[in-house]
Amino acid sequence: MVAVKGIISISVVLCLILNIVCVDCWCKRKPVIFNFGDSNSDTGGYAVTRGRLWKGRTSSTSSMHLSGRLSDGKLVLDFLCESLRSNYLSPYLESLGSNFSNGANFAISGAENLVGRDEFKDAKYMIDIGQNDLWAAFHHSSYVQVIKKIPSFISEIEDAIWNLYENGARNFWVHNTGPLGCLPERLATTPRYGGEADQYGCLKEMNEGARVFNDKLQLLCDQLRYKMKNASITYVDAYSIKYDLFANSAKYGFENPLMACCGYGGPPFNYNSSIKCGEKGYTVCKEGSRYISWDGIHYTEAANQIIASKILSTNYSSPQINFNYFCNN
Repeated sequence: MVAVKGIISISVVLCLILNIVCVDCWCKRKPVIFNFGDSNSDTGGYAVTRGRLWKGRTSSTSSMHLSGRLSDGKLVLDFLCESLRSNYLSPYLESLGSNFSNGANFAISGAENLVGRDEFKDAKYMIDIGQNDLWAAFHHSSYVQVIKKIPSFISEIEDAIWNLYENGARNFWVHNTGPLGCLPERLATTPRYGGEADQYGCLKEMNEGARVFNDKLQLLCDQLRYKMKNASITYVDAYSIKYDLFANSAKYGFENPLMACCGYGGPPFNYNSSIKCGEKGYTVCKEGSRYISWDGIHYTEAANQIIASKILSTNYSSPQINFNYFCNN
């Protein structure tokens, strides 16, 4: 369960307001966000551990200095942070020995000196994990075996949320996992592909496994609302948002929805586990905005922007709460 057990050390990030006194800010007080996620929301933590930046990036539509992201540009997390008129999130591991623009240099024991104890309590705690666990399970196990493992994944997420709650966290924003069976990496490396595809070309069993996981995750969120006094827990159906991109790709202007922009091998998936995006021999599409998948596993900036906009609409949230509620109450 790498995605769950590694979240404390890899993916803790702070969202600092660009200008606290600006009149058009969406928050009445400084928004603080702690994100616990996998590589889809990693703003550079893994790159720091590897001591390098990602290669193979196309020219993004945004004039940014974003590095270390597994995409051709912004992540969903970046767009959500923009909605608060705030800086992009910095990876926790990068903070060790690195100065931020305001001169702060925080480590585990020094984090409270930056945001304060009350701000930790009022912060938003985003949980976006599970995909890596399911991916690994499907890689080594049958569908039946994967389904049997899901309760243990949910149990670890529950333990993590309770740990945060007992340490003062009260505002939780939980994303479910996406349609694994639509990812080019899964399609290209699953020998059983063909007879198990749905009408959009996605692997049925993997997507069904993701839905079973999501159902149990939503049930957990419902249960925790009754158990956690004075806590707000929002469950976000990211699966439906992402699956809609594949099911209605033409509507969003995407071509070859099951093909990676950056990779090797060409159609139908442009993914080869021996020559991945950024490795010798890889190719990059001319227009990343026409693709859903960046490298076969992660999404392009164009896809991430659509995903973020739908998350912000609250139409996929239960209960339907605005993303900025935590810094306006």
